[in-house]
Amino acid sequence: MTTRSAEHATLVIERRLKAPVARVFRAWSTPEAKRQWFACHGEWTPLEYRLDFRPGGTERNHVADTDGLLHAYDAHYIDIVPDARIIYAYEMKLGETRISTSLATVVFEAEPAGTRMVFTEQVVFLDGYADNGARLQGTEIGLDNLELFLDREVGAIH
Repeated sequence: MTTRSAEHATLVIERRLKAPVARVFRAWSTPEAKRQWFACHGEWTPLEYRLDFRPGGTERNHVADTDGLLHAYDAHYIDIVPDARIIYAYEMKLGETRISTSLATVVFEAEPAGTRMVFTEQVVFLDGYADNGARLQGTEIGLDNLELFLDREVGAIH
């Protein structure tokens, strides 16, 4: 018998990016851009990716780790204000086991040097799943990848 539990956590990550808000927002909103940076483990095998970026739309990112275990991210977009905010809910599964559900909000603000982006996630870890800080670490790696993607994009333009 599985012990049922729900452990709540809130993650807040602020980044100052050297790109205009429109470009940062586009990196979140276009499938071609997002699939280039939205990963925290480059050595894992991509299985399926799709993005329907609109209120009511969905996103799916399924990958297999080096042991072949499925890591499944499935999101539903709730609110999108172009160049201002994105709100979405998502669940994570390991194999067939749901390990968490989350509500995430990404806010974008223009600054003289680029964009202030604040990512806030309210997560519920389910049924004894011991995260031990992995979600925060993985999210930070993904946002590091976003920053590198934006830097490469700037280099390609000039």
